[in-house]
Amino acid sequence: MINVDIRPDQVADELNTLTQKMTHGLQNLLEVGEIPTGVTAKEPVYQEDKLVLYRFQPPADKVQNRVPVLIVYALVNRPYMTDLQENRSTVKGLLDAGLDVYLIDWGYPDRADRYLGLDDYINGYIDRCVDVIRRRHKLDKINILGICQGGTFSLCYSALHQDKVQNLVTMVTPVDFQTSDNMLSHWVRHIDIDLLVDTMGNVPGDLLNWTFLTLKPYRLIGQKYMDMIDILDDEKQVNNFLRMEKWIFDSPDQAGEAYRQFIKDFYQQNKLIKGGLSIGGREVKLGDVSMPVLNIFATEDHLVPPSASTPLKDHIGTKDYTELSFRGGHIGIYVSGRAQKEVPPAIGQWLDERT
Repeated sequence: MINVDIRPDQVADELNTLTQKMTHGLQNLLEVGEIPTGVTAKEPVYQEDKLVLYRFQPPADKVQNRVPVLIVYALVNRPYMTDLQENRSTVKGLLDAGLDVYLIDWGYPDRADRYLGLDDYINGYIDRCVDVIRRRHKLDKINILGICQGGTFSLCYSALHQDKVQNLVTMVTPVDFQTSDNMLSHWVRHIDIDLLVDTMGNVPGDLLNWTFLTLKPYRLIGQKYMDMIDILDDEKQVNNFLRMEKWIFDSPDQAGEAYRQFIKDFYQQNKLIKGGLSIGGREVKLGDVSMPVLNIFATEDHLVPPSASTPLKDHIGTKDYTELSFRGGHIGIYVSGRAQKEVPPAIGQWLDERT
């Protein structure tokens, strides 16, 4: 039999503390204003359809690397995760490392984008953004930083357009889409994607978002809201929590045809490493990725496990390949304190050594 020592005065103190937290928390929540989506100053330099290409304002006299870097983010979430807040910003870290930073904001696809395919995104939008930057800086080649699905797109782009890419950085990027520890892959491989897209047209972002959340339902749906009680009386922490919540649920719809091809060719048939991947009538071969590559992965990533990223070294054509492992998860690699100290400086140094 277990003896539990519960004193009435202790219970009363804990209830009083909780009441105070809830009271302060309610006031903090009532005073929350507009949650910003990105904090670093930037200007649009090119627009097409829903897409906007931004250039971030570098600190005075900070640009040391004359070759700019273009961030290519995933389609499924908004790219301001890379610039979430002042002290948790991959973009700011890259600027502080002396880089000239551009970013593609894909916007929010609607029914007019239903038939956009991977060729439109990779050989169309990305290629035209690269050309804009090349013209602005009078360069033949630029650096590319691809993140998650955007990293996969960047690999495809670099294989098809080696003449425009100086160096390639991939971050939490899936390469082998059928590893045994990839739960998302196991789920999606058995879905009738043709039926889904033919029925729905564009694939709702909310549907995909709830799919991601149910990969870790206790932690991502229940536990975090219980933990929130402990920070309710801290205005700064409440704002940080809500900033992250806004990003999580800010999920654009996916252009139907691009989604169909991505799921079938990458997740279901694993063509990126098995071969047979065709984009715009041209075969994508990782062996054609001939420029230097820095591959960054997170050791505790539940969406893109390390086993999905590290096979890259066995398939690309370059001999200048570097891996960087980060001890954290898929989101922590952008926003944790450790990430700010480790990842952007490492990218900056690696690019400087190859420019």
